[in-house]
Amino acid sequence: MKVVIDSLVEGAGRATGIVAVIDVFRAFTCAAVVLANGASCIVMVRSVEEALELRRAGLGQFCIGEVGGRAPDAFDFGNSPFEIASVDFQGKTVIQRTSAGTQGIVLASNRAERLYAASLVTAEATVRAVLSGSPETVTLVPMGAEGIRRTDEDELCAMHLRNRLERRPGDPDAVRRLILAGGEVLRFRDPTHPYLHPEDVDIALDVNRYDFAVRVEIEEGHPVAWMEHPA
Repeated sequence: MKVVIDSLVEGAGRATGIVAVIDVFRAFTCAAVVLANGASCIVMVRSVEEALELRRAGLGQFCIGEVGGRAPDAFDFGNSPFEIASVDFQGKTVIQRTSAGTQGIVLASNRAERLYAASLVTAEATVRAVLSGSPETVTLVPMGAEGIRRTDEDELCAMHLRNRLERRPGDPDAVRRLILAGGEVLRFRDPTHPYLHPEDVDIALDVNRYDFAVRVEIEEGHPVAWMEHPA
């Protein structure tokens, strides 16, 4: 098995084999929270307009996500796992648009044999899901900031996933410490950014919080994510 780490939007466009697109702060942490809170699936889209049109058409009940970190006008929720942690999504379809994570999913869906939306909260389950198909090639795509700048949390998540895929033990505590020691978490403590919560960091760095992977398949032309419980 060959494991490749190929970052940002360019990496998403090149990704082959079994693909895991990574967005820790905060898109795919949010996706995991949404599914854990009962959503039947998540439709992942590139644009705000597409998200709102799908909701108008009755193809989803909630729009979540961000542009520039903030919830767009008319969205139900932003991109904060803390803000949705207690929301009941039971049986609902959620539509998600973000500046990095969902862009990567749309791009990677063109070539991936199987596709996952990955983060630290689903790390071990994602590894088990990927390995379940005895893949020849696995591509890990850390999406970073806006899909154009590498970030500690996504790159370190990719390295942790690679270690586990290659049967090394990994060190979740070390990964968490390194991310907390970096610069990306500082913005979550900045009072001028009230849409960024310190609790978002706490949830996002709760490694293996969930026992499911976030699997993505194309349905009626859209990437649709759902909960996969690997053996």
